[in-house]
Amino acid sequence: MKQLRFGATTIDRVVEIETYWADAAWLYPNVKAEALERHKAVLGPGLLDAHTHRLCLSFHSYVIRTGNLNILVDTCNGNHKHRPRALWQHMFKSDAYLSSLARLGLAPQDIDIVMCSHLHTDHVGWNTVLSNGKWVPTFPKAKYLFARQEFEHFLKLHESGPEVPVNQGSFMDSVLPVVESGQAVLVDMDHRIDGDLAQGVWLESAAGHTPGHVVIHVRGDGHHAVMTGDIFHHPIIFLQPDLINGGDWEPVLARQTRNELCERLSDTSSLLLTMHFPSPTAGRIHSRNGQFRFAFLDD
Repeated sequence: MKQLRFGATTIDRVVEIETYWADAAWLYPNVKAEALERHKAVLGPGLLDAHTHRLCLSFHSYVIRTGNLNILVDTCNGNHKHRPRALWQHMFKSDAYLSSLARLGLAPQDIDIVMCSHLHTDHVGWNTVLSNGKWVPTFPKAKYLFARQEFEHFLKLHESGPEVPVNQGSFMDSVLPVVESGQAVLVDMDHRIDGDLAQGVWLESAAGHTPGHVVIHVRGDGHHAVMTGDIFHHPIIFLQPDLINGGDWEPVLARQTRNELCERLSDTSSLLLTMHFPSPTAGRIHSRNGQFRFAFLDD
């Protein structure tokens, strides 16, 4: 994805894993082989492997630079995290993420705000790094914004002493250490991060995938983009809207949230910036005959 410019505000993509081929039934347990066959021509080989029926995902963040703040949205999988139930990220070790950030001219100490759309493991991983056997915030000067409803939901689960650690352990190693450091800030789901009513960066409730899931709006110089967390995992959802992601907290609400966002953004100039669509990533939603379609921007 090329840098997006909204007047004085810029948006860049920070890549941890550019392509990850996931089993379609793992991502969408109710998917049918005939549907994958039917959609493979439209999706193309870059999104759907015609032979294995695997779907291509990406893991990336976005950096919003407003002139006043450097804001990092979602932090992918992270290094050295114990995730035996998610083998692609289990004890993952790569310098790709921080190197991608460095290519944008940013070091961890340059980040002012870290914003997590929700607290699932692949959206909080780089919140912390392992230092001398202890998990510490990766971004030493940043405030980490968590939606209060999201944090309190998972804190309650954590305090109940579940047999399996909350979010595969990421709540303990990638969220609580930030709270303990004093860098966490719990905010309302309609919190404004920067700017005013005409332009800036703000949150909006988008519950369904998780109880406190939010989307992040960016507006400036007549342009508008929405960073959608896990409302959309893969473009196949536009072709097969009845698919249910296995991680959805409330599948019916998740679909309602997705449909409402599609209705608002379709056939407008607003850009959709998802967290898992591979390059070129950014695109727009169009409608035709009562159905929505996604079209990537040309890089």
